[in-house]
Order: sequence, then C-alpha cells, then structure tokens
Amino acid sequence: MFKDRLLQGKRILVTGGGSGLGREIAARYLALGADLHICGRRQAVLDTTAAELMAQHGGSVVTHALDIRHADEVDAMVERIWRDSGPLDGLVNNAAGNFVSRTQDVSPRGFDAVAGIVLHGTYYATHHVGRRWIAEGRKGSVISIVVTWVRTGAPFVVPSAMSKAGVDVMTKSLAIEWGRYGIRLNAIAPGIFPTEGANKRLSPGADWKDDTVRNPMNRVGRMTELQNLAVFLMADGVEWLTGETIAIDGAGHRQNGASFTDLADLSDAQWREMRESIRAQDARDKAAGGGA
Repeated sequence: MFKDRLLQGKRILVTGGGSGLGREIAARYLALGADLHICGRRQAVLDTTAAELMAQHGGSVVTHALDIRHADEVDAMVERIWRDSGPLDGLVNNAAGNFVSRTQDVSPRGFDAVAGIVLHGTYYATHHVGRRWIAEGRKGSVISIVVTWVRTGAPFVVPSAMSKAGVDVMTKSLAIEWGRYGIRLNAIAPGIFPTEGANKRLSPGADWKDDTVRNPMNRVGRMTELQNLAVFLMADGVEWLTGETIAIDGAGHRQNGASFTDLADLSDAQWREMRESIRAQDARDKAAGGGA
C-alpha cells in the first residue's frame, strides 16, 4: 500500500509503545524506515519489544521507561530525545489505562489512575514536544488514539470516556492554535482490534472475533488496517488534514451507538466476578513484568 522507506528520516515517539496497539503502530513505522522511540512504565517490556521489532524490521528503536502521569518525567524524556537523537518529527499518543466498572464502584484513586495516563499524560507529551517544535520553527504531526465513545458516550467506562473526550477536544483545539506553525493534530478512534490487555480488562470472558461482534461488516478490525491509517496520518502529503478524529470501526458506532450498554443488566454478583477477573489479570501482568 505504501512505498518502501516512506517514513525514512522521520523520528517518531510512540507512548505506550511496548505492547498492544502502540507496539503494532510502532512496528509499521519501523518497517517503513522511521527511527522509533517508545516509552512506557516497565523497562523490561520495552527492551523486549525493541529487540523483537529490530530483529524483524532492522532500524533503530530507543526505549524510555517513565510514568507518563508525571510532567517532569515526560519533559526529561523529550529533552533526552532532542539531545541524544535529535528533534522528533512525530508523536503518537497511545498510552492508556482503562477498566470496566459501575461508576458508583469507581474509587477516586481508580479515576485518577485512568485520567492521569489518558488525559494528563497525553497533554504532557503533546505540550513538551509541541513547544519545542514551535520554539525551533519545526513542523510536526501528532496522532492521538481515542475511542468512538467521544461521539456516543459510554457507560461503565466513564473515567476513560471522559479522558478520551478531553483528548479529542485537545486535538481540535490545538489544530487551530498550532496550525500556523505547521503542526498537525489528528486522532484515531478504533473499534474492536483484539489485544489481550483490552479484552481481559473490558470484556472478561468475551470472545472478540469475526461473527461475534455487532457492526455492519460483522467482523473485528485487522491490525494492518489500523497501521495503515496511522501511517497515512503521519506521512508527508496530507498537510491540510488536521483537527480530525477518524473512526475505524466498520461503522459500528453508527449502527450500535454507545458501547457496553448490555452491562446494565448484570447483577451485583456478576459485577463482583468481573472485578475479580480484572484484578487477577492485573496481578498476572505485574508478576510477568507486563504492561506498556
């Protein structure tokens, strides 16, 4: 679909790039010649991903372990990239946290954990990269991964829905404010692209595969489809495309409206069972050094 080495010479940072959708986007960028930086909380996961991606595609993947919820850590990472590798050309805001729960059961700590990563962390990364571009007169492209819930709302994932809506508004707002500097901001709202982490935390026990999900195409997304959209938005040649949130979900949100509405019928016992399943998955991930 794209010519070889399309992204040659571009230096791109993918937050949450050690696993899930971030890893898949990073892999495609690397295969097309970009120099990659990925960040996340666990150095071991990042190093494993970097080694595997370079073994498969060649090129360069530099890792940065940090907590994106802390602005000073994000600023230090961006400064280190500028100093050691050179200025970035692109940023993908992918780092996220989420879990499914009745909102009355969500603690302030649980809300802050999601909002800290999704809303605050995305802003910090965008701000610290963008202000350097502006100061140096450089153009750049920012892609943020959101959700179709920013259009429909979504029960039982309110911390994430609120935070992703903030990222959606940031995308539109900064496209206006920073357009004069040649800085573009767009967002991707994926439908169901199965990854182990999302499946276990949002739909424990569900089987995300073709013919089991409701959308006009009656299938889940293919990872190459998401990768291709992320490449298109990052590549040169579409500089007039900015301030847009593009859904890639087979028109699922058009057909179905809000997600997770079926959970309204769960009993207290079923909610307890779901919480325990999510906690058990979190414990397994921590024991294995998992996470982005």
